[in-house]
Amino acid sequence: MKEIILAKFGEIVLKGLNKNTFEDALIRNVKRRTKRLGKIDYWKAQSTLYINPLEESIDIDELIDRVKKVFGIAKVARAVSVEKDWDKITEAATTYLEDELTCAKSFKVQAKRADKKFPMGSPEICMQLGGKILEKFPHLEVDVHNPDVVVNVEIRENAYIHAGAEDGAGGIPVGTSGKAMLLLSGGIDSPVAGYMMAKRGVAVSAIHFESPPYTSERARLKVEKLASLMAHYCGAINFHCVPFTEIQEVLRDNAPEELFTILMRRLMMEVAQRICEKEEISALVTGESLGQVASQTMAAMVCTDNACRMPVFRPLIGMDKAEIVAISRKINTFETSIEPYEDCCTVFTPKHPKTKPSLQSVIDAQLAFDYEPLIAKAVEDTKIYTINAF
Repeated sequence: MKEIILAKFGEIVLKGLNKNTFEDALIRNVKRRTKRLGKIDYWKAQSTLYINPLEESIDIDELIDRVKKVFGIAKVARAVSVEKDWDKITEAATTYLEDELTCAKSFKVQAKRADKKFPMGSPEICMQLGGKILEKFPHLEVDVHNPDVVVNVEIRENAYIHAGAEDGAGGIPVGTSGKAMLLLSGGIDSPVAGYMMAKRGVAVSAIHFESPPYTSERARLKVEKLASLMAHYCGAINFHCVPFTEIQEVLRDNAPEELFTILMRRLMMEVAQRICEKEEISALVTGESLGQVASQTMAAMVCTDNACRMPVFRPLIGMDKAEIVAISRKINTFETSIEPYEDCCTVFTPKHPKTKPSLQSVIDAQLAFDYEPLIAKAVEDTKIYTINAF
């Protein structure tokens, strides 16, 4: 019996004339995430990607784990493939699923006959195979509503038997919705924002602002680790590390203290946009949630967006902290995010930040000093490298 993985497509099956474009992008992403595991054969049919390991040394559990994190995959099943011969199907079902059926108290059979030339219909497959299973495992009972084990039989070009599928990442394939730059701090929110944009098909790059000696190398390494954890879902991330100390020191010495954070955000956006323009990236992404902190009030965001020439996406804007934390735990970034290394956003934080600043007062404060040479230098000195998950 040959073990194989069935990766079921999600919402891309609804894409009509564009479906092949989405499917091809999805398959490329799966291949990139799994190619280092060994020699693998891939093919698609009937909204399913078949993943066939060709080497015994390949870790099937690791392979499944990687496939489950590729956006565009709705379900992943570890299955056995046999010829469309009834005796072989019954033998495979009772042998391949022996451990699950031995430990269970109840089961049901679920059949899908995609090949209509197969002589038995789905109800007949369920009834006949159920009888064979009861013969071999007499302790079992049939429970069609809440069984311990669901024996799935899919009749396609071959017959595939499995005990149910696990949830995949959902969404649509990364790279099908353009490119965006994530402002990645060391906190909980921004990695979640990047994950959510990647789930909608966006190829995510990241930009991080560091301020040595006020922030440590460990703080930067923490953010790089967050990017590597995000890459399990987002794919390889182009990471931009911006030296921001000089800009922050000049802001401290020349800007009204209560506007420091908003002005800092505006200058961050300017640096990020210039890098985006060089790299043909179309939008910015932040982890802001409305009202969470002083710089994330509606008035503050209006002042920040005024400095932007491109869209700013805020996928967390209506979420509360508990919802964001739940996703960060799901994608395994939470424990890294709470490590006690501060990022540049905590440097020179005002005691009483303005929560309802007027746009004109912010613009006037920014125009009071010529930040252009500092912005250009920060862009020029930005270090760029690629961060992968594996």
